[in-house]
Amino acid sequence: MIIASISENLSIEKRIAITPEIAKKYISLGLEVVLPENYADHLGIKDKEYLEHGVKIFKNDKEAINNADIIVQLGLLNETNSSLVKENQTLIGVLNPYINKDKIESLVKKNINIFSLELLPRITRAQSMDILSSQANLAGYKAVIESFGNFGKAIPMMMTAAGTIPAAKVLVVGAGVAGLQAIATAKRMGAIVFATDVRMASKEQVESLGGKFLSVEGAENLETEGGYAKEASEDFKKKQEDLLAETLKKIDIVICTALIPGKKAPVIIKENMIKNMQPGSVIYDLAAVQGGNTAFTEVDKLIEKNGIKIMGETNILNKLPISASNLYAKNVFNFISNLYDKENNKININLEDEIIEKTLIK
Repeated sequence: MIIASISENLSIEKRIAITPEIAKKYISLGLEVVLPENYADHLGIKDKEYLEHGVKIFKNDKEAINNADIIVQLGLLNETNSSLVKENQTLIGVLNPYINKDKIESLVKKNINIFSLELLPRITRAQSMDILSSQANLAGYKAVIESFGNFGKAIPMMMTAAGTIPAAKVLVVGAGVAGLQAIATAKRMGAIVFATDVRMASKEQVESLGGKFLSVEGAENLETEGGYAKEASEDFKKKQEDLLAETLKKIDIVICTALIPGKKAPVIIKENMIKNMQPGSVIYDLAAVQGGNTAFTEVDKLIEKNGIKIMGETNILNKLPISASNLYAKNVFNFISNLYDKENNKININLEDEIIEKTLIK
């Protein structure tokens, strides 16, 4: 069988799905690998590195798609390349089936096997394939770095002959994978870190990283069976808002990471809260693409309100494309290793396997 990947639209996606290291692993697994010319050139990875591992290089995307049995990408193929995909080919990526419903349905009707990796179940066996966790880790780290770069003061406490500079106070909203990494990164850089989450189960994780967990009296554990956050009651929301409004008055930097799967991001930081924050404070909103956790978030814009900087990007991982690609490529390889029947040189769509059943778009 032949596995291929083609170039993404570099204006919105700089990550790649097959690195030279992973290409070598696919070939060891028994697959052939084909790529278009200059596939990873933008990352400083030349075709020569792939050729040394036995990868075949084609002149363009069309040739790579036409010769492939399996196509791995970051996102959904554009309209031109989607039209090239044929019956019985397999497409694997982060395909946003809720947003791209019509496009994906048209591919399914062509008898194309489509797997969307953000649908992976949260089970132990799927951890090595978990693209959401690997990418969220990097996003949480980078959000802190970007925020600190836009903050006009030092982060750690510094004692000098001229006086003492107090440590910056950071609040992380949402203590999932991205939030926990943001807490760890901010603590390593000397900040005082607070965190809040509707899932009480995250309290222990926050405190293990040196953060202070903020919770309201009579807090509910708003966690789904899959470990994600779910919507809170109106009473809980009001109590949480009051606690957050008071806390934000003394916070220098806020990292927002709160998401509800399949829904618009909740607006947690309201206009009146931002008005009462200290001038010079910074908010980085990782939920910007899903609508944002603040009242003023705009995607790919730095907004200033009352001296507060509010930031959010379409794809923060474009600023860490090599690290993000390395992790993503490994996740996808582990998924394909589970899907591929080496003995019979074919993919095995075993719907009794929870990993395959949950990720296959039917």
